[in-house]
Amino acid sequence: MTATHASRAHSAKYQWAAGLMAFAAVMLSIVGILDIFRGIAAIAEDDIFVSTRNYVFEFDLTGWGWIHLILGVVAVLVSIGLFQAATWARVAGVAIAGLVIIANFLSLPYYPVWSVIAIAISGFVIWALCVARKETFDDAFGSSGPRGDM
Repeated sequence: MTATHASRAHSAKYQWAAGLMAFAAVMLSIVGILDIFRGIAAIAEDDIFVSTRNYVFEFDLTGWGWIHLILGVVAVLVSIGLFQAATWARVAGVAIAGLVIIANFLSLPYYPVWSVIAIAISGFVIWALCVARKETFDDAFGSSGPRGDM
C-alpha cells in the first residue's frame, strides 16, 4: 500500500514538472511573438506608442523596437528548446525572461499596459522554469539518453 501511494506521489511530481515546462514554453513563445510584433511596430514608428519627455532611460523609439524584436526572436527560439525539454533552454529561458522584464520595465512609458502584462507573464515563466527539479523534469519527459543538455 505504501508503494502505491509513493508511486502516485512520484507520478504527480512528473505531471507537475511536465505541466510547468509546457506552461513556460507556451508563455515564453507568446511573449516572444508579441515582442516581435511590438518591435516591428516601434521600428515602423507606429502611433500606438506614448511619447514621454524627460524619461531617464530614453532611447529612440526605433532603438526600443530593435531591442524588443531581438528579445522576441530569442524568446521564440528558446521556447522551441523548452518544448524539447533541453536543459540549456531552461537556463536560457530564465535569462531571456529576465531580460524581457528589464526591457519592458525600461520601456514602460512607451507602452505601459503591455509592459506590465509582459513583466507579469515573464515572472510566471521564470517561476515555472525554476520550480521543477531536474530529475523530475527529465523523467517526466522520458529522457533516456543525451539530448544536447548542458
